[in-house]
Amino acid sequence: MALEDICCFKDKPTQQLFPFPALETDYHNLELERLKTSQTNWGDPQHIFIPPFPQATPFISRRTSRFRPPNHALTVQRPFPLSHGTTTLGFIFQGGVIAAADTRASAGGLVACPAVHKITPIHSHLVVTSSGSGADCMLWERILIREIRLYELRHKRRLSIRASAKLLSFMLHPFKGTDVCVALTLCGWEKEGPQVIYVCSDGARLQGDIISVGSGSPYAYGVLDGGLSWGLSKEEAISLAREAVFRATHRDAYSGNNVDLFHIDAQGWIQRPREDLKEEYYRELERRSKRRREKKKRDTIESS
Repeated sequence: MALEDICCFKDKPTQQLFPFPALETDYHNLELERLKTSQTNWGDPQHIFIPPFPQATPFISRRTSRFRPPNHALTVQRPFPLSHGTTTLGFIFQGGVIAAADTRASAGGLVACPAVHKITPIHSHLVVTSSGSGADCMLWERILIREIRLYELRHKRRLSIRASAKLLSFMLHPFKGTDVCVALTLCGWEKEGPQVIYVCSDGARLQGDIISVGSGSPYAYGVLDGGLSWGLSKEEAISLAREAVFRATHRDAYSGNNVDLFHIDAQGWIQRPREDLKEEYYRELERRSKRRREKKKRDTIESS
């Protein structure tokens, strides 16, 4: 009965199903003809038929017809701004790809969680580092996993990393200008070799040999630009990534606590045990102390 009241069906004869003046407009005529002549929407799985009633229009907050311009849903403003911060990185070397990230989730000046996972495995040869809003990143990572899996089931082959990045970019582009905050770096290996591709919530897609994202990325870039080379060994690359994250967390208040490291090569990804950045801090103190002792010893030999 409530549906009849909303659609104005009550006390109306069946043959006068659409007696509204608004049906004289082109839009409603088109919708009426499609409702009369079409029984399914298989041709366009993302299109939803809607009843051409004036009463139904105010309840539609998103685009449900190809004849209507897109409208983004209204968002509720936060009572106070929340600053997001992180440090994530990925780079290519002769032994594959290294992906690294800190584990601190921040909300302004608050450390919301000291042990989050900012690197998510997508499949056996692809991981994604996330930066931005935690909820948005988790949602879009799950969407990406779903779409890659569906593609594999339909076509009996895995979607390439470049195609995965392009798909993610196309899906995110309609949210440009909204409060969606997502910055994902796809780090993986395929037949063409190692791949590192950055995709953000405005639809931008960038590919490179070294990518760092987040509030601590300028400090991480400083370390990576000085120490990265193609011929690094696996252990040297891991040590460089660890130091880059450590340097970033040392200067960036929104990054810290631990470092997660993944190594991806032709055999797939391998996750190293999570390391507390305090241990890296003490290792750095030991290195500095050792350098001072060696310098003092050389100065003593030269003076004698």
